[in-house]
Amino acid sequence: MKDKIPRMDYQQHRAACRLVHECCNYDNGNCLLLDDGEPCVCVQSISYSLYCRWFRLAVLPLDKKLEAALLHRAELKHCTECGGYFLPKSNRGKYCPDCSAMVRRRKEAERQRKRYHLSTHLGYERSP
Repeated sequence: MKDKIPRMDYQQHRAACRLVHECCNYDNGNCLLLDDGEPCVCVQSISYSLYCRWFRLAVLPLDKKLEAALLHRAELKHCTECGGYFLPKSNRGKYCPDCSAMVRRRKEAERQRKRYHLSTHLGYERSP
């Protein structure tokens, strides 16, 4: 049981604490699911582990990088652009979703520049 519960480092814990406020069961620092008549502190906001199943299934997917870092450690890859971890959609993935759009635009611009340069600098004279 202890091996199946992911442990977080400090930065991941801080990100999870910010994300706890998005949980529908969070009420002023208390968990509505654990409420049995008297208020109970939200376990996820004070723990460095992912004990809350609801948080793991419903809230953690809101932060894709944190989810990938905690739940899919074996399948993670490094983004070659920013160095962060991400869960690739295929075995060819090199970039995280944030960087992939940026890299695609940069490569497309370079490809168009090269194409323009080749078409205008071939030595042909333009006729009026």
